[in-house]
Amino acid sequence: MGDTGWVRILLLVNESASSVTARTRVLIQAALGEHHEVELALTSRRGHASRLARGAASTGTDLVAVLGGDGTLNEAANGLAGTDCVLAALPGGSTNVFARTIGLDDDPLEATRQTITAIATNSIESVGLGEVAGRYFLFHCGNGFDAAVVKQVERRPAVKRYASHPLFLWAGVDTWLRHYDRSEPRMKVEHPLATVDDSYLTVVLNTDPYTYLGSRPLSLAPAATLSKGLSVVALRTMGFQTMLALLRDLFEGKPVENNDDLHVANDLSELSIVGYNPFPYQLDGDYLGEVERLNFSWCPQILRLVIPAEVRES
Repeated sequence: MGDTGWVRILLLVNESASSVTARTRVLIQAALGEHHEVELALTSRRGHASRLARGAASTGTDLVAVLGGDGTLNEAANGLAGTDCVLAALPGGSTNVFARTIGLDDDPLEATRQTITAIATNSIESVGLGEVAGRYFLFHCGNGFDAAVVKQVERRPAVKRYASHPLFLWAGVDTWLRHYDRSEPRMKVEHPLATVDDSYLTVVLNTDPYTYLGSRPLSLAPAATLSKGLSVVALRTMGFQTMLALLRDLFEGKPVENNDDLHVANDLSELSIVGYNPFPYQLDGDYLGEVERLNFSWCPQILRLVIPAEVRES
């Protein structure tokens, strides 16, 4: 997709995503179809979006626009990484972390307008992704407590669809009280700059913020961008006062810095997490089970991505 003219688009829609309705899908398809050739594909099961995106890239489709949540977007990115086919994010989930991170409006129709403008002005960038266990991630991989919370949330899909943010808050408290062993460190973090052998929770970030609570971004690693290496944040205690102070800083937008309770490192090309026992992990908000070790690497300029024109110009 090297010019600003007509392009072939696959509109990939997850109809199970929180904010996706039949009306929204029809309006977005019509808006894209005014300017380009659009084919529609529906997905509602795990792994399907990767196969659809990979197939689109192999048959000469120029761009895959994903209307769904962060999980569907992650799958599409995995199908497109390393190809010439471009990815466009259209927010259809409950939080839409990645779409909002790159400057898209949280309203899918407004985000579609931004995307059409970006395509017309060739606002496309080659960006870096994190990679772990044979899979790419767009914004972060959570290990330990973070993933245990996601596991509890995914057990309640109906509640997540209509009240995701209250559910995450409830799941965080419930997991801290009942579903996560806080008696001793769970993992060791190793990278070229340091080794941390007493982490309870480790987040590896490709972008920042870590997530959003309503309209409020919760920033863990401002240095994490699509053009730099990975950042890692490791929590070395899960005492009540420490957790309360960390949450307060996140809500107030204060920078998270290295201290006795928190390890932060940025611009890493590789790192490893080694569990003392199997630990849970999640990738871009999808719970993936328990492992004993994860090896991470950063893959620069591996995905072609639509960036809102107004963001690229700023």
